[in-house]
Amino acid sequence: MVIGISPKLKAQAKGRVADVSFIQGNWKATMPDGQTIEGFWLPPSGENMLGFMRMMHGTNADLYEMLAYEQTADGLISMVKHFKPGLIGQEEKDKQDRYLFLEAAKDKAIFQKEGGGLRILYEKRSATQFVIARGTEEDGKWIYKDLFVFNKVK
Repeated sequence: MVIGISPKLKAQAKGRVADVSFIQGNWKATMPDGQTIEGFWLPPSGENMLGFMRMMHGTNADLYEMLAYEQTADGLISMVKHFKPGLIGQEEKDKQDRYLFLEAAKDKAIFQKEGGGLRILYEKRSATQFVIARGTEEDGKWIYKDLFVFNKVK
């Protein structure tokens, strides 16, 4: 699905952990190839929030992700570490994918990968649906395509 970003999104120079608090909870996505992705985001605590994802094919884990959202002096940042089964880290021990906060609105937040070229949109579309979309720039506009469409786990 291709979605555009409403011009009503208000840019916030630094962002706050509260800007991503809408994703807290237990979520599950099923991909067209049958892969399932389970995600759990803890409520914010102080100036941070944590999330975990498990990507599965049948009963076998493909990948684990740990996501940390931290308030820094420069603003809100999202950091992601990836692990293969056996908790084998894909990034070097002291490295992680880093995404800088760009803007937010009610139930939406956008981060851009450090160095540019890729944006990640978090969007809660309803009380029971949450989406992570990947944004790329095309012809001077950012185009977002759904990466994971999560449904609330009861």
